[in-house]
Amino acid sequence: MRIRIGAFALVAPLLIGLALSATAFAQPLDAAEMAAVGQYGQRAAPLTVFERAGVLRIDGQGRRDARLTPLGRNRYRIEGGGGELVLEPVAVRLDGARLPRHDFGAEVEAGVRAAVRADPDALRARALAAKPPVETTEHRPADLVDLSTLDPTLRLDIRYAGSDNFMGLPLYERPAAYLQRPAALALARAAQALKAKGYGLLVHDAYRPWFVTWMFWEATPPEDHMFVADPAQGSRHNRGCAVDLTLYDLKTGKPVEMPSRYDEMSGRSYADFIGGTTRQRAMRSLLREAMVAQGFEIYPEEWWHFDYKDWRHYGIGTKTFSELAAAR
Repeated sequence: MRIRIGAFALVAPLLIGLALSATAFAQPLDAAEMAAVGQYGQRAAPLTVFERAGVLRIDGQGRRDARLTPLGRNRYRIEGGGGELVLEPVAVRLDGARLPRHDFGAEVEAGVRAAVRADPDALRARALAAKPPVETTEHRPADLVDLSTLDPTLRLDIRYAGSDNFMGLPLYERPAAYLQRPAALALARAAQALKAKGYGLLVHDAYRPWFVTWMFWEATPPEDHMFVADPAQGSRHNRGCAVDLTLYDLKTGKPVEMPSRYDEMSGRSYADFIGGTTRQRAMRSLLREAMVAQGFEIYPEEWWHFDYKDWRHYGIGTKTFSELAAAR
């Protein structure tokens, strides 16, 4: 069941405390059990194997959040609904039926990249020639702030300035991140709150020129359009009020593990995805609590995507990062 934003704002501190406490007292799973955490079967109705408080559980295929009790030799009894599950290296057997393991997000990404590789220059040329929707509503003047100037704990890892993204090619001419000033200041406050807990913010994307949104929509299969914005409407990234980000550990400098990869097009990316590990879900909740406290709203299909509350007050932006830098 999806947790709605308003309710989450009230219960998030309790949920995070419970999750971290569970992590502290949980008995560690062995290597084979940890390796089994993932998704199996068909993408439309997968079986999710996950960990909570040191115990393997499953969700899907007629079972809802069911505990697995070890029987020995990688066999488990399914509590609640009955039946048996057996772990294999790249699959599970549920009541005898073999369900292969899948990385659904990687499979979708491979398809997108294959389509883009056919003629990336033509795709970009068509995007640059396209026209954004005409807006008649009065908007505030754009006041985009370079996030690298705000707080030393705010780090950038701009995936769309290189090839490490779902499209597989550079989309920005330089790595940079901008937000409208009220959103940027709110992000800086979130960074300060997280610093006190030992974490920093790692920004993957913020303001996005409209032509890039057009490219995303064209390259993404229609059944996965919930993960990209419709260019006919313009995105909140285009308006300078959306940011994609994660946490990193201030002591080690390493990004924390979340239930999915950034920009993964699968159910694992949903903000209320039941899977992963106790700690991964706790980190996801910690990020969400810090951002919601400063006026950001979570995008339900992407745990990393947050929209600032004033996004409706800004128009669609088309300026490239080079143009923004030149203006300064």
